Amino acid sequence: MKNSEWVAILDFGSQYTQLIARRIRELKVYSEILPYNTPLKRMLADKPQAIILSGGPASVVRGRCPTISGKIFDCGIPILGICYGMQLMTKVLGGKVEPAKSGEYGRADLIVDRSDDLLKLSRRRLKVWMSHGDRVIKLPAGFERIAHTPGCSQAAIRNRQKKLWGVQFHPEVIHTEEGSRILENFFKKIAGCKGNWTMRSFINDSAREIKKRVGKERVICALSGGVDSTVLAVLLQKAIGRQLTCVFVNTGLLRKGEVSEVVQRFRKGYHIKLVAIDAADSFLKKLKGITHPEEKRRIIGREFIRVFENQVKKIGKARFLAQGTLYPDVIESKSPFKGPSAVIKTHHNVGGLPKRMKFELIEPFRFLFKDEVRLVGRELRLSPEVIHRQPFPGPGLAVRILGGVTLRRLDILREADVRIQEEIRRSGLYEKIWQAFAVLLPIRTVGIMGDERTYENVVAIRAVNSVDGMTADWVKLPHALIDRISRRIINEVKGINRVVYDVSSKPPSTIEWE
Repeated sequence: MKNSEWVAILDFGSQYTQLIARRIRELKVYSEILPYNTPLKRMLADKPQAIILSGGPASVVRGRCPTISGKIFDCGIPILGICYGMQLMTKVLGGKVEPAKSGEYGRADLIVDRSDDLLKLSRRRLKVWMSHGDRVIKLPAGFERIAHTPGCSQAAIRNRQKKLWGVQFHPEVIHTEEGSRILENFFKKIAGCKGNWTMRSFINDSAREIKKRVGKERVICALSGGVDSTVLAVLLQKAIGRQLTCVFVNTGLLRKGEVSEVVQRFRKGYHIKLVAIDAADSFLKKLKGITHPEEKRRIIGREFIRVFENQVKKIGKARFLAQGTLYPDVIESKSPFKGPSAVIKTHHNVGGLPKRMKFELIEPFRFLFKDEVRLVGRELRLSPEVIHRQPFPGPGLAVRILGGVTLRRLDILREADVRIQEEIRRSGLYEKIWQAFAVLLPIRTVGIMGDERTYENVVAIRAVNSVDGMTADWVKLPHALIDRISRRIINEVKGINRVVYDVSSKPPSTIEWE
């Protein structure tokens, strides 16, 4: 799905690789992530406008590490190495890298030494995001330093003659001041990209590719009713029309009132063919006694596909299964390009899927972030209440119940969550918060209610803000709002006598507790 101009990102396993692609797309430049060992001849045949060497967890000075041929640096295409990418560029071209006496992690003060191209910014000092344990101590021939920090003498380098640049920091993360401007300088001023890729072009290209791949075959869309699957269903309808059947599975792990809301929206609002399946009993039976979060996710993934395969026998043969999988799901579950990035947790629609599945997957949003899917939804003219709906995990409330999943615990959590949603909406904060929800903890505590001793459950309130789901900060909700939520939950939800508030960010925590 390459445009006339595109950027190649060679992935060395960084958790931020897709974030680089996202930042480039914000500049309306199409980018595509490739394995670091993609044959150079094959990549150059498609004429990329620029090449990015991503960061990664490996070290160029410790044993075997992912590497590339030095021929790439003679191709005449502008190249930007980020973190590991800069160190690898240095090593391959004859410079020297060594382990630092102390690593540099988090924010650092960058001092710009040369501000005439890549670092042509509004200021000469700025905060940048560092994450490295090695350092460049000798530059390759023809390179010069263009920025440094107190802890990193070579924080940015260049060889203008060969069109090579490197930065030790991460301009793609929001914590780097003017990071977007730095990337814009590289792609538009150095590489000469015009920026003609938009969500509208993504929709048109995706619809065309889906139609070509599907042909006359039928497609089943796994529908949850959330933003991702709803936007996907409307996109599929645009591409293949009546060849689409949406299947909505009531897993028994959904929020209160969600089943009737989803069915009504799709049958009466979008007029999309919808099959609703009540499989709550089977999911609860499979989850009985299961407490480990990874096992929960795998069980839900397997059962989800089993239900789909059984349904296909009833509604007719279908070759394809469409899912609203997003990149954060992929990157947290496994390295998408067989690289060395770490697995954070298995998402039910990625690592939870069985290896022998009877469907071919269609996942057009696999390399998009949540905010980009919202933009796609806006282009497709979906209602604001759908576009701005807060994220809900695919495994549902199963990963918001720590410990065993039972019908009683689900009912308790559902009622608690309703109170949180009502009060957040009433306060006017719903669309200003990325996500707010309840978590049922696996502990009970002593309380006093009506002059009598109670020994009941504890609920945690979780509220976070994020741009893309890769990082998140906990929200400082007004104390009066927390107080109202807490009093309503304790007074109105039988089985809870204590409410706590989660004040951890991502990282080190994840947004969901499991």
